[in-house]
Amino acid sequence: MSKKKNKIVLLALFGLVTAKSIFAASILLVAVSAYADGTSALDEIVVTAHRNDLIGEASSATEGVITAKQLENRPLLRPAEVLEEIPGLIISQHSGDGKANQYYLRGFNLDHGTDLATTVMGMPANMPSHAHGQGYSDLQFLIPELIDRIQYRKGPYAADAGDFATAGSASIDYFRKLDSTFAVASAGQNGYRRGLVAGSPQIGGGTLLYALELTGNNGPWQLPESLEKANGMLRYGVGDRNNGWSVAAMAYAAQWNSTDQVPQRAIESGQISRFGNIDPTDGGNTHRNSLSAEWSERGPGRWMRSNAYFMDYSINLWSNFTFCMNDIALYGNCNHGDQFQQTDQRKVYGLNAANTWYGDWGGKATDFTLGFQSRFDHINNGLLLTTARTAWATIRQDQVNEGNISLYGENQTQWLEKFRSIVGLREDVYSFEVASSLVQNSGKVNDHIASPKLALIFGPWDHTEYYFNAGYGFHSNDARGTTTKVNPDFRDTTGYMQPVSPVTPLVRAKGYELGLRSAIIPHLQTNFALWQLDLASELVFAGDAGTTSPSFPSHRTGIEWANYWAPREQLTVDADAAVSRARYTTIDPTIVSGYYIPGSIEKTLSVGAAYDSHADWSGGLRLRYFGPRPLIENNSIRSASSTLVNMQAGYKVNLKTKLTVDVLNVFNRQASDIDYYYTTQLRNEPAPVNDIITHPAEPRSVRLTLRINF
Repeated sequence: MSKKKNKIVLLALFGLVTAKSIFAASILLVAVSAYADGTSALDEIVVTAHRNDLIGEASSATEGVITAKQLENRPLLRPAEVLEEIPGLIISQHSGDGKANQYYLRGFNLDHGTDLATTVMGMPANMPSHAHGQGYSDLQFLIPELIDRIQYRKGPYAADAGDFATAGSASIDYFRKLDSTFAVASAGQNGYRRGLVAGSPQIGGGTLLYALELTGNNGPWQLPESLEKANGMLRYGVGDRNNGWSVAAMAYAAQWNSTDQVPQRAIESGQISRFGNIDPTDGGNTHRNSLSAEWSERGPGRWMRSNAYFMDYSINLWSNFTFCMNDIALYGNCNHGDQFQQTDQRKVYGLNAANTWYGDWGGKATDFTLGFQSRFDHINNGLLLTTARTAWATIRQDQVNEGNISLYGENQTQWLEKFRSIVGLREDVYSFEVASSLVQNSGKVNDHIASPKLALIFGPWDHTEYYFNAGYGFHSNDARGTTTKVNPDFRDTTGYMQPVSPVTPLVRAKGYELGLRSAIIPHLQTNFALWQLDLASELVFAGDAGTTSPSFPSHRTGIEWANYWAPREQLTVDADAAVSRARYTTIDPTIVSGYYIPGSIEKTLSVGAAYDSHADWSGGLRLRYFGPRPLIENNSIRSASSTLVNMQAGYKVNLKTKLTVDVLNVFNRQASDIDYYYTTQLRNEPAPVNDIITHPAEPRSVRLTLRINF
């Protein structure tokens, strides 16, 4: 795409901002003029080494900040499991460890990230119009030792959170400066090995943070995973996140073989082992390179900040979810098999800016934020049919230009000593342009959506604060779905080249929440919330293509209870439980047989303890319960539940050397990481079969880590 065309697209996006958003912005800007440029302001969030209770600072009962200290003694199978520190969030996997994880939260099977917005150092991880799934969020490049903090919020209540932030959002930031240079060497069962070196020397007037990580793993699978991952970053910064600036370069690449989900009947019949495979040529490769910069200046009367980023990303995925079903239906044999390749190459550009004014409005302490966000993705992706990773047919190839501009404002006012409010409004404007290999499926679509937000906070009384939250949010749909007019898949013998209806570009979400957070009991923090979320169109996993498709509107309700107890400086205990109910609100009985949403999470429980003597010994112990889920709309087929326990023990050999042992899946439970229910056909079967399709959790494994500080 030429630079001239890029400019035209961006100018067009600016022109698409509606009169509604201009009017709203004008009103908000007028309000700014009422503020004095004084020092009166609402409290800012200050994070302690363990956890701040956020009373008097938070906007809801279900937001929080996770610190590096909380992650220090947490045993991890995969990097993204740092997000399981968020109460009610489950991380799993249904393929190789180079592929994005599966996420579960608030009654959702979030697939690979839809409805959970994640950012790393200000850069979005979610990929819209991705070849494998909308909102694909690959966090395999995370380096847990570098994480300074994770700020999370649930529900669509924050004005600065836009696309995909319906179930919630998580913002991950790395350190700017480390306590010391260190090197890590890890080794474990099944060919696991990892090396990491990181440091942050002073250079000039700033700090250069560097890190290099190399990881390999074969896993417990009959087919060695042969994961090879290289990961590095440089970050130069002056000052801190409130007053300072930084620039960063990140580079990540991985390749792997996949043991994908398999039919349960193949395991039960002995055709394959529990860790066996049907197609030994599944797998993938990916890379993610980025450049980013951020700047912040905070004074007595205001706080200005901005960030910009560029990402170069690609992925190739080879998957076979139906094995022989399509090939037999088309050709009467399984010479090709049903493997397909999904390929995605993109360049991503983004610019964000926000300004907060602190002041006094009519004698009331108040702050006001006005923000701007923009993103442009230039994407080339495709779906090809392959045999042993060799392409033999093309379903579709597409060039996609997707851009969005967002404007938001948020006002927080302390009306009374025990009552404050937060009112926000954002307007999102999108442009989709698709050039498809099938000209009928090419086109341009524009859309916009407004999202008002409200929070009412009462208290604190007796170290307890009460919250009411309401807000609108949204997720975008795949750009290709917005312009598709005919079915391009020749595997569908009855529907091929038949008219299809394009999807709604932007899908509305509406949420409500009642909650409290309390520190009335010494050393104990507790959060409790009742919530509701309505989504105008659900996204459902389609097993035959490995993609998601829009479905019916849905209604979710739930209860969450999270607790954090620090009886001593050396010991912390946390426990959280979540119960959710997810249903379609309307259905077409000719398409589905009931109102249950397949894969929707219903119950989770997490209990953990961490100990650090601040001398020789440290450790962590975690239990995670992942409840059963409906796998079909009439709830006649359900997944099993799983309970996994991980533990870690560490010993400081001397002041600079620490030895750590992680035992993952301590009791060697034979559980599933993921379960689906759909139709497949194996090579030796005369007809397709409806069955549970599963991917087992990894068995007990032991990893040994040596860390040396310099």
